[in-house]
Amino acid sequence: MSDEAGATATAAEVPTGARPRALAEFWHYYSMNTGAVIGLFVFAALVLVAVFAPLLAPHLPDVQYRDALLVPPAWQEGGRATFILGTDPVGRDILSRLIHGARFSLFIGLVVVVLALFSGILLGLLAGYFRGWVDAAIMRVMDVILSFPSLLLALVLVAILGPGLFNAMLAIALVLQPHFARLTRAAVMAEKSREYVVAARVAGAGPIRLMFRTILPNCTAPLIVQATLSFSNAILEAAALGFLGMGAQPPTPEWGTMLASAREFILRAPWVVTFPGLAILITVLSINLIGDGLRDALDPKLKRS
Repeated sequence: MSDEAGATATAAEVPTGARPRALAEFWHYYSMNTGAVIGLFVFAALVLVAVFAPLLAPHLPDVQYRDALLVPPAWQEGGRATFILGTDPVGRDILSRLIHGARFSLFIGLVVVVLALFSGILLGLLAGYFRGWVDAAIMRVMDVILSFPSLLLALVLVAILGPGLFNAMLAIALVLQPHFARLTRAAVMAEKSREYVVAARVAGAGPIRLMFRTILPNCTAPLIVQATLSFSNAILEAAALGFLGMGAQPPTPEWGTMLASAREFILRAPWVVTFPGLAILITVLSINLIGDGLRDALDPKLKRS
């Protein structure tokens, strides 16, 4: 038994140079998708904008200039060079609020995906590995969650928990969780009967080690793609909740909240809704393009010669 365990450990070791080759192969397939590369650079620029928001923003996001209410963008008649994208109904610089809003939107997406990913993986591992009544109980709960429209369920949960950014993130994470649970369960069921899992079980590995150290690492590719797509869904749902007044509350410079506070001025001052809408569009589109590239690079069936 000790010889078998030693052979298994030796086979599990990563050969020298294998990791750089794997990364090079991944980038080769990823870079074949031009849209994915563009999305990656746009998203990287958004991350840099969010990180260095205090340095890049020309004004503080909550400062109100009472002599500059609804000032149009600088290139329009009546615009000012100090407010490049104009100001909102209470005289706040839109560009500065968009730059700071990138922090909130990316933070929301990250927190929601992390919460949904970890809870969904845990439930999916339990359901796929133990099967039986554990599988039935977990999957029926996931089916109930999936039977409701995601935004409607998030609205109900936020109404119960109370409006606010944190409660909105919890509600969105709960709504997105079943996608990770079902994906993990399917991957675990496919991997559970493979030879390497059987060998690890014969070598004396317990259920916890089998689930988290043996099976889960071989299920990461579809989970990475799903996490990327869920990131964009989380940003969209948070913006929708903010627009409906159930997410981030004013004066937080969150893009959905900015849309909500400016909707009554859409005809007389269209820039107050155009630029936050474009920010959401560009962010979600870039993340979706990244997800397409990851799918092409990580799925062997989609790899092109």
